Amino acid sequence: MKWQSASECGEMLSEAATQALIQEVALSPKPGLVDKYQNGSHTDLNYRLMYRSAEALQNPFYHIAKRAYEAELNQALREDIGQIGRVAEKNMFLATEGVNTHKGAIWALGLFTAVMASMNSEEISRKRLARLVGGLALLKDPSAGAAKTNGRQAEIQYNISGAKGEAGSGFPHVTEVGLPMLWNSRKKGFTEKTSRLNTLVAIMASLSDTCVLHRAGSEALASMHDKASLILLSGGVAYKDGRDLLLELDKELIEKNASPGGCADMLAATLYIDAVCFNSLKTSNDLKYLRKEKHIHEYTHAGVSR
Repeated sequence: MKWQSASECGEMLSEAATQALIQEVALSPKPGLVDKYQNGSHTDLNYRLMYRSAEALQNPFYHIAKRAYEAELNQALREDIGQIGRVAEKNMFLATEGVNTHKGAIWALGLFTAVMASMNSEEISRKRLARLVGGLALLKDPSAGAAKTNGRQAEIQYNISGAKGEAGSGFPHVTEVGLPMLWNSRKKGFTEKTSRLNTLVAIMASLSDTCVLHRAGSEALASMHDKASLILLSGGVAYKDGRDLLLELDKELIEKNASPGGCADMLAATLYIDAVCFNSLKTSNDLKYLRKEKHIHEYTHAGVSR
């Protein structure tokens, strides 16, 4: 997509990013995750809280896009978007009264936002997008300080690269796993809901999710990989066997207190990139549609607690 100004770019990308986060949380049922019907493995999260958090991030995404618009992908940009990202985290914590709902999503969607705004191009390939995002992610942000998150602790304990490794590789679980599964599912004639669930399951089959590792350990992660792979082998959630296995995986993850939050972040990023680069968000009329869809979510789920 090509924009005529930094403001237009910021408006459209921030709206699309926010909508992708809302689409992710609204997708149901999701194993171990917050959705429209349950809180998954969480006692501190619910649907309305996740929705409120997504809305609070729209302004920071706008400023990331506006700053990055047709800018060079260099150290100065990396530091500037890092600062905006920290503002986004503050907005999130204010909206949720201290609960971490979207920290990983801020990292992922923020990087994708910056690269797409910088390129401002009608055409972009998955490989080029991944290469540019990975390069930007690998630039150091001296103001960030040492991470003391649960994810970082899991990375050290289990000797994995985690969110930074995924980003530095160009988010392969978005570009090489999520997008192909989403497109293939649609091509087979599956509903959009089924296509998105299949995409989540495909990501869950291989991502070393530090949220799962931190909450439940390596055995829970291995079991999630195995069960998600079985769902895919059964043909996915379009079929009864796949749906039954999905519900079994949901029950297992909740029993183990495991929540694949990293997988949810990758799903949101997949939906975001699909909308902006490859699918639906092409004109200002599509932006109006996103606003309408978001308002439908607000109206439909205003009274839903998860």
